[in-house]
Formats: sequence, C-alpha cells, structure tokens
Amino acid sequence: MAAVDAAVRLQESIESVVRGKREEITLVLAALACEGHVLFEDVPGTAKTVLARAIAQSIDGAVPSRIQCTPDLQPADVTGSAIFDQKTREFEFRPGPIFANVVLVDEINRATQKTQSALLEAMAERQVTVDGVTRPLTSPFLLLATENPIEHEGTFLLPEAQLDRFLLRTALGYPDESDERQIVLDQRHGHPLESVEPVVSIGEIRALQHAVEDVYVDPLIQSWIVAIVRATRELDIVQLGASVRGSLSLERCARAWALLQGRSYAVPDDVEVLFGPVLAHRVLFTPAFLASVRARPRREVVSQFYARCLERAPRPGP
Repeated sequence: MAAVDAAVRLQESIESVVRGKREEITLVLAALACEGHVLFEDVPGTAKTVLARAIAQSIDGAVPSRIQCTPDLQPADVTGSAIFDQKTREFEFRPGPIFANVVLVDEINRATQKTQSALLEAMAERQVTVDGVTRPLTSPFLLLATENPIEHEGTFLLPEAQLDRFLLRTALGYPDESDERQIVLDQRHGHPLESVEPVVSIGEIRALQHAVEDVYVDPLIQSWIVAIVRATRELDIVQLGASVRGSLSLERCARAWALLQGRSYAVPDDVEVLFGPVLAHRVLFTPAFLASVRARPRREVVSQFYARCLERAPRPGP
C-alpha cells in the first residue's frame, strides 16, 4: 500500500535522529494519521523538540512552529492579531504560530486558562476566531504539547475538556545506554537534524489519513471498544470515566495503528496497546486510588487500571 510505504519512510527518517523510540514514534504517526494531537508528559531533554522538527523536516512543504508557554502568553500570541496598516488605512491580519502544519506547544501547562482556551478551538475545530472572523488552519495539522510532570510552580492544570481533545498521551523517556551512546556519536560533527531531508509529501500524508478510514474493524472489536470505555465509568476507583470521544478515539486510533503495522484490519492487540495512551488521560481517578499508587510507575498503574476494566469488558477472541 502506498500509504504504508509513505509511513515507513517517514518513520525511518524520524528514527534517524530520535534513537530507540520506535513505539512512541509510531504513536505520534498514528495521531498524525488520525488527524489527532499528542500530549507528552515528560522531563526536559528527552528529544521532544527534536521529534517535532524531524517530523516537519521529513514532510515536503510542511511548516513547523514552536510556542513557548509562559504565564504572560496571550491568546493573540498564539492565534495572531489584526494590525493597523498606516499605508492602506486598514487592519491586516497577521497569523500567529498556530498557523503551521506541525506545532510544538512547549510546557502547555504554564499558559493561563484564557490562552489554553484559544488552543482548545484550534485543536477541536481546526480553526481560530480573531475579532469575530473565523479562519481555518492549515492541513495537515499536528499539535504536539509538552508538560513537565516534576515542576509545578507557576503552572495551571489542564482542564478536562482540553485533555479530552488530545488523541493520546505518552512520554519519550530517556534512551537506554546503547542508544544514548549512539546519540553522542551522532552529534560529534553537528546535529543529525541538519541532514534530514523531506521523504514524503503533504499529499502522501493526506492519503495516509484517508487510508485509515478503509481499515476494517470487526463488529466484535467495535463492541469491545465501547464496552471497555464504558467500563472506565463504572469502576469504584474512577471519579470521571472516558467520554464518548474516548470510544471514537480508541476505535480510530486502532485503525491507524493497524495500518502502520502493515495490516488492513485491526485486531484486539491493537486496542490493548492503545488503551493507556488513548484513555488514561481522559479518566479522573479517586484521591484514594491515586494515594495508593503514588510511588508506582505510570505503566504499572495503567496495567492495573486495564485489568480492572477487563473484568467488566472481557477481551474478545485470541
């Protein structure tokens, strides 16, 4: 399939500069194929900016941008604003950094709720409204946001409505020892990003997005997806479960994941891999449960949560 070939070329290009993170890169490409957005909850120095730049540089004609969030960042700094032109005596709209194909929003939780609301319209509707005029964003549009899970001073909690707009949440984490040695070797004579060339076109990315729609999902798997999302609302360890958007996101992401594995159909394993990245950030756990797992790794907590959901929604077939 041409769409899969384009995805393989894109993944190989990204992996040439982001070492040892195949699964995480595949998750980001699945989000791109689904026209979704990704939240990275990660410490500094784990190649999040490099990943965003590698994606943009690998797509011919893609426009990258970066928004550094601070408490004094205003919505107009993101969306753009109308500037009065002295020559024409008219207001001229100057687009902000959100008008790009790959947008990195660094430390999103340092922006105020007012600025986050401006991002919310862009993420949900793929448009921005300035001075009463609505303007569509470019296509394809991928927003990668980061937040530091360690530093909380001067930060603002992301509202549940905005968290729900992220297709998935993941973390790159530190590379293992061999990959870190390779990263050091790669940068002896400059950064590998300098040699990244376009390997796919914007047209091929759009074709990949359309190809996701043709991936077959058996009705049994669709029913299981709905059942497992509904199970997140029924557990005693959950205050607020995943919304219907969780069911839609999990089903569509399973299609994209299957396509990126070279298959034209989804299997239960696809749903299992994606359960944590797609659903965990949409759920509000009870304080008692959070206190009981405070010292445990996130992967272990998600596994426990998944096991509890399976008790109410058993996995179909092999």
